[in-house]
Amino acid sequence: MSDWLLAQVGEWGAWALALVTFLSCLAIPVPSSMMMLAAGAFVASGDLVLIEVVLAALGGAVAGDQVGYALGRVAGRRAEGWLLRSPTRATVVERAKLSMQRRGTLAVFLTRWLFSVLGPYVNLLAGGAGMGWARFTAAGIAGEAVWVGLYTGIGRIAGGQMEQIAAALGNATGLLASLTVTAALGWALWRHRARAPIPESAPRQP
Repeated sequence: MSDWLLAQVGEWGAWALALVTFLSCLAIPVPSSMMMLAAGAFVASGDLVLIEVVLAALGGAVAGDQVGYALGRVAGRRAEGWLLRSPTRATVVERAKLSMQRRGTLAVFLTRWLFSVLGPYVNLLAGGAGMGWARFTAAGIAGEAVWVGLYTGIGRIAGGQMEQIAAALGNATGLLASLTVTAALGWALWRHRARAPIPESAPRQP
């Protein structure tokens, strides 16, 4: 972790953390996870207060999620009118909405921390698909709490070994995400194959 990054956390404290978590939820490339690790280390040294760090990081992330969801609501409604002009596209849009309503809560929760790179785009999709605000917010807060607690907690425990811990955590998260995606794809293929009709055998030639 660069000295500059550590300096920003040390100088601005919770305000810097709130800003970077907010921006990261809008798909702006900022090192939010690394800064939470740094903030956790500063908590361990007594330079920052744990409750302030957690509330700032969580508040910034939740606010960013809400902005993304609202943008999805506005942009989604404008695009929906054009999509619904075609009966074929209209069917796809309705199926997408139904899928989001049935499985959207889990998708929102996991993309806060496990598949965090997808989080900003899931926010837009959730808003555009008309996912209920209460469901989105509850799943978002729960997932962001896991994200914030995980990184600030590790940073607090790791202290001066943050770079090594960040690398190990990144590798572990990437591996877990890959295994989860692979398992999901395998399950989907199995379900598709199980539902596929069995072809009738060709009639025998006399």
